[in-house]
Amino acid sequence: MKQFEYVKPSTITQASQLLKKNRTVACAGGTDLLDVLRNRLLPEYPDQVVSLKGIEGLDYIREEHGRLHIGAMTTLGTIAGSALVKEKNPMIAQAAGSVASPNLRNTATIGGNLCQDVRCWYYRYPHSLGGRVNCARKEGHLCSAMMGENRYHSIFGAAKVCTTPCTQGCPAHTDIPAYMEMLREGNVDGAARIILKANPMPAITSRVCAHFCQEKCNREQYDERVNVGAVERYVGDYILNHPERFMKAPEKENGKRAAIVGSGPAGLAAAYYLRERGYDVTVYERMKEAGGCLAYAIPAYRLPKEIVRKFISILEAMGIRFVLNTKVGEDIELEAIRSENDSVLLDTGAWKRPLIGISGEELTRFGLDFLVEVNSYIHERPGSQVVVVGGGNVAVDVAVTAKRLGVPKVTMICLESRDQMPAGREEVERVLEEGIEIKNGWGPMEILKESVSPEEETITGVRFKECLSTLDEEGRFAPVYDEAKQLEEKADMVFMAVGQRSDLSFLDSVCRVETDRGRIKASDDHSTSQEGIFAAGDVTTGPATVVRALAGGREAALMMNLHMGGEPLPAQTCGRRPGLAGFHPECGNISRSNEPELLSAGERGVNLEDRKGYSAVMLNSEADRCMNCGCLAVNPSDMANALLASDALIRTNLRTLDAGELLTTHTRLSDTLLKGELILEIQIPCDAKDTISGYEKFRLRKSIDFAVVALAYRYVCCQGVITDARMTLGAVAPVPMRREKAEQYLIGRQFSEETAANAAELALEDALPLKGNAYKIDVAKTLVRRSLGQEQENG
Repeated sequence: MKQFEYVKPSTITQASQLLKKNRTVACAGGTDLLDVLRNRLLPEYPDQVVSLKGIEGLDYIREEHGRLHIGAMTTLGTIAGSALVKEKNPMIAQAAGSVASPNLRNTATIGGNLCQDVRCWYYRYPHSLGGRVNCARKEGHLCSAMMGENRYHSIFGAAKVCTTPCTQGCPAHTDIPAYMEMLREGNVDGAARIILKANPMPAITSRVCAHFCQEKCNREQYDERVNVGAVERYVGDYILNHPERFMKAPEKENGKRAAIVGSGPAGLAAAYYLRERGYDVTVYERMKEAGGCLAYAIPAYRLPKEIVRKFISILEAMGIRFVLNTKVGEDIELEAIRSENDSVLLDTGAWKRPLIGISGEELTRFGLDFLVEVNSYIHERPGSQVVVVGGGNVAVDVAVTAKRLGVPKVTMICLESRDQMPAGREEVERVLEEGIEIKNGWGPMEILKESVSPEEETITGVRFKECLSTLDEEGRFAPVYDEAKQLEEKADMVFMAVGQRSDLSFLDSVCRVETDRGRIKASDDHSTSQEGIFAAGDVTTGPATVVRALAGGREAALMMNLHMGGEPLPAQTCGRRPGLAGFHPECGNISRSNEPELLSAGERGVNLEDRKGYSAVMLNSEADRCMNCGCLAVNPSDMANALLASDALIRTNLRTLDAGELLTTHTRLSDTLLKGELILEIQIPCDAKDTISGYEKFRLRKSIDFAVVALAYRYVCCQGVITDARMTLGAVAPVPMRREKAEQYLIGRQFSEETAANAAELALEDALPLKGNAYKIDVAKTLVRRSLGQEQENG
């Protein structure tokens, strides 16, 4: 066991101050903490353990004004044996006795029982699994119970205890599990609104994104990842087809003006979020159509131009003005724009060609210029032997476009190894499907050429040198070559796709916006050196993905809004849905991902979209595959179940909370309690006359205190009719589960076999069993019927 400092304060004030320090934990009874530390369950251990046992005045049981007052340091054995507790609230005594009976628990206190963490094989019992598991409750992100052993786990859904890898992997941090759950409920509108809080253009990103979310999907550890991109595309197209529901003009104007220079993904995202909040937004664009790289750099077979145009028209319908064919710095000065607006965002992208300084480079073509030409309907075959230098998405688009324009042989050659290529995995697969060869680990040395006249030279090929590594020890780009190993590749056309630069000539002498290495220098909040001028997108980061630029635009909009004195934007206030995370009962059995139809190689072209979208049936099937990754461990506290069923109050050194607020708001009690907050006392109503209450518990052996299923119940009767009911199930979910529907059903009814059976069904009607724990439903129903006098105990 790791060494730690053991401190015994004598007062609550001292203990509270100590517990405000990091890496400090409290110890009440000690049995739970001892087990956690002894088995080295946690990734991080406390430096200090604060024992509460030396604090006087927290060990008592008394009755005041119709309530039992129990000090937090009162042992469960004392509570179980108390004649007062047995008389005034037998359910509390029975619950305490169910834990205190094994000898190991004879020091356990009521406060410690409430504060213990979850129970789970993967969390608690590493030796039976071959070693400590770094699950979602610790530093990991996966609950193995979903697809593994789960006989003792939750039957009511999972607790969201960490950000899921798919959401972490998405640069926009879209809450993917949340909108998948909406789709499982048949609520496409709800799914759309969740996506729009993070991403206003899912119809676009779903088609062009590298889908980092899919690469992080936990499901891929078992079978196939969830096809998030195809699901997002369905919802994105749904939004475009119903803009009146989701992307409407604001109900009122706020009187402030914002300008955006450039209409790439960052600028369009910022325009949307600002306009949504009532700002008067004007977008300046140098090209004849808005959209930036979306309109001009991404091939139509990936992103049809009508999708971009439709999105732009919806933004115009919201009241956003687009000033096209206008180059800032020439047709209008930046200072003039700033003087007319309360805030300005710069999103001019990265469109200039960088020179890498090799001989013959002037004979090559810039890959991005080639894509712009093709998107402007210049569809000429660029050669018969084409080499594309680069390994990113632009290089992929250039290579595939050249191949589809009829080039017999196209070769991509890049510095990076196959698994380190900047292009997304799907894009690399697209290249290989087209019959394009990729040669990895080579950097260009010189362009080979020959003279066709005294004034003209033509390309014959490229000479490359072997690249041994691309990054230094600190992860910075610093390629290392072996020039003794060379490769010559024949070519009559070479496209350079090894990066892009920003054109900053529009920055005038009045608006001296600071730059750094050819980019606009922006702080983490996207502000620049000039007050009121912000920047986002490729002009600040260099070439990046569409979704990363979009995320930057949204963040910039939030900061511009604050700068202009606005109220928090909707994107700032989005939160997780309350309650436990649900999933499809057959989720674990749907192993194959739904793949939308892909055009055959012979059908593909430069203007026809390669892949079709999902049908509604495919959408539902794929949403069902999402595991909604959460923690399926269950709440282990017997006292929590009993207190929730008793409508108890919990007094701390800072406030008084009702049992529901303390015990069900979060699945970790430490997430509900404030820093330095300690439970001091439990206040439990005494049972009214004619109350039937008790605690039922199914466990493997009497010597083991942990419940497989537990039930705390309290029924108030009048002449055989139930007038009030409380029913809480324990060990079936990450929090105690009040079964309010069953409670409401019981009120006004007499005890009978039919009443008991119907109440049992209602108490379990929304259960969500896993493959190994469906038996818990039958056990719980039995306990409910028994509590209503209709089931005999079997041993």
